[in-house]
Amino acid sequence: MKNKFKLIAGPCLAESKELLQEIAETLNPIAIELDFDFIFKASYRKANRTSGNSFTGIGDLQALQYISEIANSINRQSITDIHETSEAEIAASYVDILQIPAFLCRQTALLESAGKTGKIVNIKKGQFLAPDDMKKQADKVFHIGGKEVWLTERGTTFGYHDLVVDFRSLIIMKETGLPVIYDATHSLQQPGGGEQSGGLRQYIAPLAKAAVACGIDGIFIETHPYPHLAKSDAATQFPLDRMRDFLHELADIHSLVSKS
Repeated sequence: MKNKFKLIAGPCLAESKELLQEIAETLNPIAIELDFDFIFKASYRKANRTSGNSFTGIGDLQALQYISEIANSINRQSITDIHETSEAEIAASYVDILQIPAFLCRQTALLESAGKTGKIVNIKKGQFLAPDDMKKQADKVFHIGGKEVWLTERGTTFGYHDLVVDFRSLIIMKETGLPVIYDATHSLQQPGGGEQSGGLRQYIAPLAKAAVACGIDGIFIETHPYPHLAKSDAATQFPLDRMRDFLHELADIHSLVSKS
């Protein structure tokens, strides 16, 4: 039986329980309608802010508890990112999937600590790394006893303050035999260049459609009911009220690709 298309979606940051609940309860019926495997995401803390003055979170354990509660309430898996080895075991007691940020994807100890938990590990490809090098990062998780690894594309550094997606990378990473995810929002960030990262939200939908046409296994997207008010990654979070139409378009493309 073929695996369902993965939808990793939620806000960038766990700003409040109310926000998490609104987003999860909006997306879950859409995922049921489209038969997507919906994984609820949120960062419990933002460890790599552009400015030291930026908001980083409401408190680690409080945020993790909210993420876990909301995902369980809709009977879905949850995912969050970790940044240090000491965080792996703590986060694993709350969520189902541990995510390795792109900046940290080569950190052997971090990958091993995630693998030791027995959880699924989603590794984001570093902006500085070639797609064929991602198998080596996955092997670090498997070597320590990890059971399942996903790989996520999130763009490559393209000069200062910009990223670009080489869609060949999706196909190259698929050759590993591991599930490949496309990060539709972070791929369009414009890192740094001010007090916070910028971004090109207007390209999220067309590039996501292109990625799905490449035969990927899932999409990662951050969404917010009021993106301009988001406390993290305001420039690239997708409007929540546009998600239904957007996801239906992706489902149509995925259906066509699956039949080819």
